Amino acid sequence: MIRPPALRPGSRVALVAAAGPLPPGGVERAMDRVRAFGWEPVAGRFCRGRCSGYLAGTDDERAADLDAALADPGLDAIWFLRGGYGTMRILDRIGWPALAAHPKALIGFSDNTAVHLAAQRAGVVSFHGPHPHTAEFPDFARDTFLPVLTEPRPAGVLPFPAGSAGRAEALVEGQAEGPLLGGNLSLVASTLGTPFAIQPRGAILFMEEVGEHVYRLDRLLSHLKLAGVLDAVAGIAIGAFSEVPDEGSDGRPTVRELLQDRLGGLGVPIAFGFPFGHVDDNWTLPMGVRARLDAGAGTLELLEPAVAERG
Repeated sequence: MIRPPALRPGSRVALVAAAGPLPPGGVERAMDRVRAFGWEPVAGRFCRGRCSGYLAGTDDERAADLDAALADPGLDAIWFLRGGYGTMRILDRIGWPALAAHPKALIGFSDNTAVHLAAQRAGVVSFHGPHPHTAEFPDFARDTFLPVLTEPRPAGVLPFPAGSAGRAEALVEGQAEGPLLGGNLSLVASTLGTPFAIQPRGAILFMEEVGEHVYRLDRLLSHLKLAGVLDAVAGIAIGAFSEVPDEGSDGRPTVRELLQDRLGGLGVPIAFGFPFGHVDDNWTLPMGVRARLDAGAGTLELLEPAVAERG
């Protein structure tokens, strides 16, 4: 995997809205956040757009911003402003070879999982992590965000927020090593059968989800199983499955019970409750970097640097 150069003071960070539209003041808040980290924000030409009520501009506009940022050798990172929906609509419009020619950190999560899967196909490490437009960016999120983007050394065992259990819960004990791959469950499932589908063999699959009913989570996990994804992975690290509207009601299983049912028989280590996903205390996970999952200990360890020394 190609590692993008580490970010440093003065690095130029493109702000791109490849999915949903930004709320009022969202772009300005994101620019302030980039400056607070000592970097220079470069707002995409169309990042304040809106189309069809749920897209940040037309497909042509959103693709143009992302394409331009990928091809620009003067940019050091692309930080996606928010998730929502829309990245899948433009994946086939993007010149992905430009990413390998001019490696730069791609940062975001949720719907931007589709971008990360495309980056994996291009052979470049990318970063599943918080978006910059949010009103809050807790210290915990910052303290796991900055090191993986600025320090060309392995991050080691990732920390848990203060006041939490300090570890994930083992669904199946054991240890596994492999490249970190995954993201939002819906996007991982939706890209199956496309040129951007996940390449799961030997990977530590990580997944998160928000706002889905229990039966839909069941369907998504069953889809991964039938597609052979779950039978190919070395281990599974599960983050937040948040805002599940019918969890445990009217005889429906809890998320934990569903995960145990759908995943427990795979014969690989599985742990549930890592701090990433649609939560404030959100880890930044470098996709494509080798990691060790110790389900019994409830830990995830990054074994390789996520960024390269700058030349």
